[in-house]
Amino acid sequence: MNKKFLTLGLVSLVTASCFSQIKPLKPNPDAIRFSKAINSENAYKHLSVLASDEYEGRETGTKGAWMAADYIRDYFQSLGLKAPVNGSYFQKIDLINYTVNESVLTINGQPKQVNKDFLIPITSVGPNGFIFNTDEIVFAGYGINREDYNDFEGLNLEGKVVMIFSASPLTAGTEKPTPRSLAMARQKKISYLAQNKAKAVILIDTDFDKLADYSKTTAITGRLMLKNKETEIALQKQNPFNVITISEATANDIFKAAGTSVQDIAKKILESKKPASQTINISLSASSRKKENEVRGENVLGFLEGSDPKLKKEILIITGHYDHIGITPDAVGTDKINNGADDDGSGTTGVLLMAKAFVNAKKAGKGPKRSILFMTVVGEEKGLFGSEWYSEHPVFPVENTIADLNTDMIGRTGEEYLGKPDSANYIYSVGSNMLSSELGKLSEQVNATYTKMKLDYKYDDPKDPERIYYRSDHYNFAKLGIPIIFYYDGMLQQDYHRPGDEVSKINFPLLSKRAKLTYFTAWELANRPKRPAVDMDGKGNLKK
Repeated sequence: MNKKFLTLGLVSLVTASCFSQIKPLKPNPDAIRFSKAINSENAYKHLSVLASDEYEGRETGTKGAWMAADYIRDYFQSLGLKAPVNGSYFQKIDLINYTVNESVLTINGQPKQVNKDFLIPITSVGPNGFIFNTDEIVFAGYGINREDYNDFEGLNLEGKVVMIFSASPLTAGTEKPTPRSLAMARQKKISYLAQNKAKAVILIDTDFDKLADYSKTTAITGRLMLKNKETEIALQKQNPFNVITISEATANDIFKAAGTSVQDIAKKILESKKPASQTINISLSASSRKKENEVRGENVLGFLEGSDPKLKKEILIITGHYDHIGITPDAVGTDKINNGADDDGSGTTGVLLMAKAFVNAKKAGKGPKRSILFMTVVGEEKGLFGSEWYSEHPVFPVENTIADLNTDMIGRTGEEYLGKPDSANYIYSVGSNMLSSELGKLSEQVNATYTKMKLDYKYDDPKDPERIYYRSDHYNFAKLGIPIIFYYDGMLQQDYHRPGDEVSKINFPLLSKRAKLTYFTAWELANRPKRPAVDMDGKGNLKK
């Protein structure tokens, strides 16, 4: 599930109490018969592959995600599902990122070596790159600006190239800084210089030589983005501040012009507890450009055509995201791979199990009347990219799409249920009444008939600080006015986005039961005479 919170309006939802008198449906023996394909053994077969170390955490745009996409495609093909994207199971997503591909730094006419002597981060390079020259550098110590100590006192920063130490020395009683706190402090200094109209900042990183290659690569590589008009507009609006990080040796080449060195000036500041800010006369030039790169990513779609000539044009979509967050090289311990067994290997597995069940039904002449699109999407962890792309480039008409059932994390017990009697018999149901009161009622009826789980509506609460409703792929369907249900186990702390999200911690009977709830709901939706009416306003209120 996506970690970011989307800034959107709050919702007011119908709660479970409205359906306390729900009467069960008449059990459908065919639905029960074909649900047997959704079992722990089959679930383990899929998830043990998708969440294996070999798949390297399935990060979008990497080998692991491509392997997962190929696995899902091959499975859909083996079932006999149709390839609905012009004969392909893949819906290509236009993903891009940017990398710094031209960086130049010269000091007194002598070129420096990128990644060895300096680097220019992607965040400081605008759409047209940058270039500047200077004959003087303003050295401002540690870039500290306090009442009792101010490295900038008396300095005119406007239009100047300013050099500071990247990190401040520790003082007595100060807790050991974290990478996050160091980054925040560094950004605060950069922001101050930008606000005071400096031309650029040079950061002296005394640990530059110790930086791992992946850290340097990350610094010069931008985040993944969808290539669309919104991205293009946002990129053109960028006007980043020029930042260059240099090694201690490179800093010493600059300090030579002032007759000092990194160690000497750092010692002077610490011993005197006074700024040693000064102007250094030296010739320096820098330039950088960035390059747009296409990144492979695809949604994987398998289509099961409905059996009713009139209803088969209507589509039910069943989704789960197969991507995760990949490898964390600096994770504590020896395990660096974020396997994503629960997030969202479990939901993806559920989609595969349901596809098998419905295909078996069709082969036996009991196929759904409406068509079903089984879709595992990519890029959810990067910003719901795959589902956003489908919503903007639907393979089937939006007006013919009756609902989306989304499974994102259905394999474990969330923190609030640990140790409770119903820890293995609950699911958070999110958004079922947001657009259709009929769908909310049907969800309750299906559960009362087949699975008898506790449906927890906590995350339908408008005061939910986690804003779960906005954080998975169903939301991009809801934005189109398509009724949705999001099934979620509530795991937000234990192993969430960490290497500990392993297959060994999955409760496979619980995963299967939750997938069956989704399946039985899908069965009803695909076979009822009428699609669920959209009678809610998208905020959980009945339309007037």
